[in-house]
Amino acid sequence: MTSFDIKDAGVLLAKELEKKRFGEAPENLYEPLRYILSLGGKRLRPALTLLGCYVFDEDYKKAMEPAIGVEVFHNFTLMHDDIMDEAPLRRGHTTVHEKWNANIGILSGDVMFVKAYEHIMKVEDSILRSAMELFNKCAQEVCEGQQFDMDFEERDEVGEEEYINMIRLKTAVLVGFALRLGALIGGATDEQSAVIEEFGVNVGLGFQLNDDILDVYADQAKFGKQVGGDIISNKKTLMLIQALKQAEGKDAEELQYWLHKTDFDKAEKVKAVTAIYDRLGIKQMATDRANQYFDKGFSALDRLDLTEDKKQLLKEFGVYLQNRDH
Repeated sequence: MTSFDIKDAGVLLAKELEKKRFGEAPENLYEPLRYILSLGGKRLRPALTLLGCYVFDEDYKKAMEPAIGVEVFHNFTLMHDDIMDEAPLRRGHTTVHEKWNANIGILSGDVMFVKAYEHIMKVEDSILRSAMELFNKCAQEVCEGQQFDMDFEERDEVGEEEYINMIRLKTAVLVGFALRLGALIGGATDEQSAVIEEFGVNVGLGFQLNDDILDVYADQAKFGKQVGGDIISNKKTLMLIQALKQAEGKDAEELQYWLHKTDFDKAEKVKAVTAIYDRLGIKQMATDRANQYFDKGFSALDRLDLTEDKKQLLKEFGVYLQNRDH
């Protein structure tokens, strides 16, 4: 029996991506595409497509081209998100719109979306319609999640369920789709692929909630981006939503002070708001909520008609996301 390692799959995907040109001229259309794909990342989403295939058919390399499509789509969303957020850096490097300009970033992102379709369509004809319907649904939901995220920036109050729904759409559905696409390629039934998608969406929710926690509490040397960025920008994460709900007296006054102050020292604000979170037990609350989603995902695996070693591979991926520290 062949073996599967998620990190090895990521390395294999990176090598395959390096071979791709996607197009030649005009250079300002295709070079930004190649540039953002060259910036690295864990390649987790496309590796999940390979994993989803492997647990049903060990010849997982037949899912390589669709997996590349998943990665191209993911990076398309990052390229456009960076423009909307006016972000200067992505993975420690200059963002596309800063290196070129916003118009080039928009158009290069558009062609990435086309290339994502081109690669995801490289499945057997028998599952082509299902694969494309699932991708269309996923792509639409990711856009909905991004719009909700932007809408929340303009609102004073956001509810917990609203936030969970936003991160489900913006982040978790792509994790679920990546796994389900691989499962379909591997020969899973519609029922089996739906269960594996359910697993992916739930661990994707846990992943994002953990990411919110790491944004506040991670080791800066490991995290790869500014710790406390969500606090600095007043991003309405579950942690802030709960802090606003629970804070009383001086904690409530201090939290409102930092939320409305426009001229501040970033490090001072991060330290002050983190201290409020500590006093309110916000980190543990968010950790407990993330673990609920991981547990829900793990429970879904019990409904899969797979050997225990294959189920264990899926669970190990979830545990990896659950325990990551950067």
